Amino acid sequence: MTTTKGLEGVVATTSAISSIHQDVLTYRGYSIQDLAEHSNFEEVIYLLWNGDLPTEDQLEDFKKRLADNADVPDQLFESMKAFPLQSVHPMAVLRTAISTLGVLDSDADRMDLLSNKEKAIRIQAKAPTLVAGFARIRKGQEPIAPRKDLSLAANFLYMLKGRVPTEVEARDFDTALILHADHELNASTFTARVCVATLSDIYSGITSAIGALKGPLHGGANEQVMKMLEEIGSIDRVDDYIENALDEKKKIMGFGHRVYKNGDPRARIIKKMVAQLCRLSGDEHYFEMSERIEELMKERKHLLPNTDFYSATLYHTLGIEKDLFTPVFAVSRISGWAAHILEQYSDNRLIRPRAEYNGPSQRAFLPLNER
Repeated sequence: MTTTKGLEGVVATTSAISSIHQDVLTYRGYSIQDLAEHSNFEEVIYLLWNGDLPTEDQLEDFKKRLADNADVPDQLFESMKAFPLQSVHPMAVLRTAISTLGVLDSDADRMDLLSNKEKAIRIQAKAPTLVAGFARIRKGQEPIAPRKDLSLAANFLYMLKGRVPTEVEARDFDTALILHADHELNASTFTARVCVATLSDIYSGITSAIGALKGPLHGGANEQVMKMLEEIGSIDRVDDYIENALDEKKKIMGFGHRVYKNGDPRARIIKKMVAQLCRLSGDEHYFEMSERIEELMKERKHLLPNTDFYSATLYHTLGIEKDLFTPVFAVSRISGWAAHILEQYSDNRLIRPRAEYNGPSQRAFLPLNER
């Protein structure tokens, strides 16, 4: 057997959902640049789950089904109020909430394709409501019910802040959701596929994926980027901070990527959006700091930013608190996880790799009184 730490370079399955080839990311064969410029998140969800872009009638029906399933049972929000609101991380709350949805769903263990697609719609539709609702509950506010006339992106910002977002805010957030929707066989997606390969239910698969995404080396990276920007504080402190961090061999979050050699294409799209949004808001503070950090990391380490780096400033400018960044990531990535879960079910084989043993061997057992 050949051991590859972190499974780097190991091809574990075949998939028709997304591709990363020569630094080009595609969903079902469509480039991420085209989808970000011309599509919307609901359309991308449909594409990921069904293999093709929807017709106008199919898209309208799909949007209606998402809107009709966006409400969350009151008992779920009531249970959140019993959590340690000032200390619990929102990702832990989302993980628990999705699992609870499975408890409340009488169809949770039905495994036919139609039932699983219906459950995927319910999970995708309710996730933004759950995240926004908890964000308000921990502030002593009541959750805001979703509106059926708003897109998923606009609805989230509305439920979070209590006002309908501007057209630019809604579009930028919608684009961010598109960019984070899927990314081949990343850690959380692999976790979801391993889970459902046992023929566990889709709620278990999504819950498992959220657990993997919670880690700072995966979905939590953009939260760590924002913490770094806040710690630096001002543009005049950037150089010293980065130089000292690199000298001390500290990891600068948001840079480099295992599968991109010439830069993350999503980062370039997000950077352009952030530049415009910050100019419109009149607050370019964090964007200017981020640009300088990018310059220093390129000079010192020859590393380019990944999607987490500029998405931190984007979400901050949209008024999203930093510990909600990873749950927002999850709201988007549920679309990709569900697509992979459906694909796994369609041609399933239990995922059971081997491990190369490197412990002691041929040890003689000693009775308890001789140890």
